[in-house]
Amino acid sequence: MQQQISVITLGVAELARSRRFYADGFGWKPVLETPDIIFYQMNGLMLGTWLASSLAGDSRRQPAAGPGAFSLAHNVTSQQAVQPTLDHLVKFGGAILRPADAPPHGGFRGYVADPDGHAWEIAYNPAWPISPEGYVTFGT
Repeated sequence: MQQQISVITLGVAELARSRRFYADGFGWKPVLETPDIIFYQMNGLMLGTWLASSLAGDSRRQPAAGPGAFSLAHNVTSQQAVQPTLDHLVKFGGAILRPADAPPHGGFRGYVADPDGHAWEIAYNPAWPISPEGYVTFGT
């Protein structure tokens, strides 16, 4: 089986609030918007924000009580960009979970939650180069 992730879909309470965080905060452009879901074309995959009730109905599961035990990551090109990126996202509905600092394994990172509590690590890792298109590669 091909090693890939095609779509990550996050259940959200309000699309407009979520759109403000992702489109205005991160600056990502929606490629499809309906009354229930917004898709963003990423580099190699799609990110969807779908009303949690609609996502639950589509998957035939009970609506989730909150975000799961996972985090997503957005890498930046310098250590100095981590905290300003966190602060910028707060202006668009995010909440700081952990201010930027250096973890024991190296690099620099902080965490911000989107308006629905989904955790985003904003990270700089000098061993993970980022291409001009935004692709991150493990190691150098």
